[in-house]
Amino acid sequence: NHIFRKTIIIAIVAVLLVAAMPFASVYAMAEKDPTVPPAGDVSNEKLAQIWARQIQAYERLGKGFAHAKDFIASAQNLIDKAAENGKDVTALQAALDAFQAAVNQALPLYESAGSIIKSHEGFDEKGNVTDAAKAKETVRLMSEKLKEIRAAMNGTAQALREAIKAFRAANPRPKPTATPTDG
Repeated sequence: NHIFRKTIIIAIVAVLLVAAMPFASVYAMAEKDPTVPPAGDVSNEKLAQIWARQIQAYERLGKGFAHAKDFIASAQNLIDKAAENGKDVTALQAALDAFQAAVNQALPLYESAGSIIKSHEGFDEKGNVTDAAKAKETVRLMSEKLKEIRAAMNGTAQALREAIKAFRAANPRPKPTATPTDG
C-alpha cells in the first residue's frame, strides 16, 4: 500500500510537470525573440507577422496562467503528502513558492498586455496593418510587456522543473514486485 501511494504521488508529479511545460516554454524564449520589432523601417507584412507571433505568445501565456492555479494547488497537495511520508520536500516547496509568487507578480502584467491586444492600434481585426507608425508602436509596447512578464517569472518554472527532477532522482519510483500466481 505504501509503495502504491509513492508510485501514484510520483506519477501525479510527473503529469503536473508535463502540464506545466507549455507555460514554462514561453519564458525560455531565445535571446533573438521573434516578437521583438527590428530596428529601422519595417514592412507592413513584417509588422503583421510580428503581431501575429505576439498574439500567439500572449495566448500561450493565457493557457499557462489559466492552468497555474490548479497546478499550484495540485503540486502543493502532492508535496504535503510526500512530507507526510517523511520525504524531504524543502527544495520542492521553495521552488513551488517562488513559482507561485512569480505567477502572482506576472498575472497583472499579462492582463495589461490584454489591453494592448484589445486596442490593437495600427492593426485591423484580422491583424493587417492599417497605420504603420501606430502598428510599430503597438508591437514595441507588446514586446516590452512580454519581456516584463518573462522577467517577472524569472526562471521560476524552470527552477520548479529542476526541483521536481532532483526530488525524483532522490526518491526513485519503487520497483514493482512480482506477485506469485496460483498456477
